[in-house]
Amino acid sequence: MVDCSEDVLDGFHPAVAEWFRDAYAGPTDCQREAWAAIKQGRHTLIAAPTGSGKTLAAFLAAIDDLAREGEVFGLPDETRVLYVSPLKALSNDVHRNLEAPLDGVNRRLFEAGSLPVAIRASVRTGDTPAVIRAAMVRQPPHILVTTPESLYILLTSDSGRRMLRTVRTAIIDEIHAVVATKRGAHLALSLERLRQLIGQPLTRIGLSATQKPIEEIARFLTGANEECVLIDRGHRRAMDLGIELPQLPLEAVLSHEAASQIYDRMAELIQSHRTTLVFVNTRRLAERVAHALTERLGDRQVTSHHGSLSREQRLAAEDRLKKGKLRALVATASLELGIDVGDIDLVCQLGSTGSIATFVQRVGRSGHAIAALPKGRLFPTTRDDLLECIALIRATRQGDLDRLSASSKPLDVLAQQMVAMVSAEDWCEEQLYRCIIRAYPFRDLSRAEYDEVVRMLAEGYATQRGMRGAYLHRDGINKRLRARRGARLTAVTCGGAIPDNAEYRVVLEPGAEILGAVDEHFAIDSVVGDVFQLGNTSWRVLGLEGVTLRVADAGGQPPSIPFWFGEAPGRSHELSASLSELRRDLADALDHTGLPGARDTLLVDPAFPPAAAA
Repeated sequence: MVDCSEDVLDGFHPAVAEWFRDAYAGPTDCQREAWAAIKQGRHTLIAAPTGSGKTLAAFLAAIDDLAREGEVFGLPDETRVLYVSPLKALSNDVHRNLEAPLDGVNRRLFEAGSLPVAIRASVRTGDTPAVIRAAMVRQPPHILVTTPESLYILLTSDSGRRMLRTVRTAIIDEIHAVVATKRGAHLALSLERLRQLIGQPLTRIGLSATQKPIEEIARFLTGANEECVLIDRGHRRAMDLGIELPQLPLEAVLSHEAASQIYDRMAELIQSHRTTLVFVNTRRLAERVAHALTERLGDRQVTSHHGSLSREQRLAAEDRLKKGKLRALVATASLELGIDVGDIDLVCQLGSTGSIATFVQRVGRSGHAIAALPKGRLFPTTRDDLLECIALIRATRQGDLDRLSASSKPLDVLAQQMVAMVSAEDWCEEQLYRCIIRAYPFRDLSRAEYDEVVRMLAEGYATQRGMRGAYLHRDGINKRLRARRGARLTAVTCGGAIPDNAEYRVVLEPGAEILGAVDEHFAIDSVVGDVFQLGNTSWRVLGLEGVTLRVADAGGQPPSIPFWFGEAPGRSHELSASLSELRRDLADALDHTGLPGARDTLLVDPAFPPAAAA
């Protein structure tokens, strides 16, 4: 436990402490503990409910270090803080939310007569225009906000490596979203590459509201054999939860009439609240629900938000909701993490999330403040879905959480990172192996497995046209590796662990504005004159050119809904266990007390209406 009994703000630069006291009533418990640990330069993992100020806890300590350095030595154009988030949209949001503390601290430093200390932050993701990327190379920001994939590219390029060589603190936000996937293994190796690049200790800070087991997440964050301060304030918050049912009985599939009644009830709830987030599990459903709610609430009151919309479309939707110009925003996972879209009064979830952590994260988008009460309503779509939704709320009430386990030494990720590492600089085989096994997902990588990957990358593999895929030169005598010609280009253009989706760009004519993307099969099946919906707006197909679908405004004509493949979420093991427990409890109640007793078993929780219990 970190000693945080004294006022931790007393240890901050006066300009930083003054800004915080003016902006907030006081630090939260997780902020007190975090600042005490981070100020000692210790790796820190913060687990606290949504709205506890985790992100500011990490950033304010870093801003304080920058203010102190700038006041004494002048602040050079060097990147000191790296912030990594799993979503491009979250990266842009954090950059916007950094403006207030940076402007406030910079202004107070100026008023105090200190040396000019203009602390700057910039975003570098796949959405960042080339002109802004070039400007970052010329004048690196002090705080760089990026994604795991963009960090990998920066570590592989000469200009990116020059920028990252001065990083001292790495903040990994929403760390739970990547730990159990190949993206997590990819990120873990990138963090070890970063530590190797800077040649000195790198303070790592992890943030998330939903982490289990927290000890394993800490080991993932810091790498093998590194100590980490655990700040575990739990994930449980009081929540106003409920289940909403259509008047028609739910069946094995959702009927058109029942769906219409669900949309009617959603519209009623939206009208009785100022701002509402409606979460769905697929992009197709986001467009369908947005269209149905628009018919009930009127034009420009509702829009959609998902990963196939362009950056401009997503940011515009977020901004409209934050400014109160939208009554509701229908979103997929693109908004479930810590993106700030203003004060949300209500979250509606259509269908089970399939995951306890996802449900907690999504409902936590409402009441996104320390003293606020998150409010969520679940809309089951079938009889089986109703049981799962009841189990989901029971598990949430009990404080259950999905267990995360780091991906275990995925060799495809390893091969990709090895090509990138060697293309950036020559490596001794032993040194490269030692660097790799410091990453937690590769802690059990044997030397024999490593040598096999090296052999494959150096010798390639046989095809009908001969040997292919040889990216490295292996000096068998000196045991050194260097890149073959074209290795770096391959590493940069084929990087990351996100599966490639065959999607076609949707471009608005005239003006060539990019609206988003649709599935390859949908684009090919479309013909000139077809009308479809994207971003809750109707577009008329003008033609297909290469991988571009050109469209014009359809003027509100009735649209079809595009489809994207491979979206539906699975169900987590923990939620499956909760569902099994619910079925067992109901079966026991039926055996001992009959239907009335089984119904009363459910009615104990006010979230379950009598119709759901029946």
